[in-house]
Amino acid sequence: MIAAINPEPDERGSILFVGQDKAGHWLVQAQHGGLEGRFVSRDAALAFASAERRSIPGATVQLAAHPMISVFSFAPVRADERAV
Repeated sequence: MIAAINPEPDERGSILFVGQDKAGHWLVQAQHGGLEGRFVSRDAALAFASAERRSIPGATVQLAAHPMISVFSFAPVRADERAV
């Protein structure tokens, strides 16, 4: 997937949330979507969020106050599924 680059940064900045889902997976999600990652530890999630923050003007990193809901399923791939 190729994402369009917006030449005008969001003046409000963006928030990268770091937290766990109800199953205990560590996630990083952008406030307005478009970014999600799953990590093995809190430290790994924070390191990723900090690195991404540097490339997003005005972005901040915050710990999520509530369990996060992943956009992507972490369920194993079924036998009749395949990657596109």
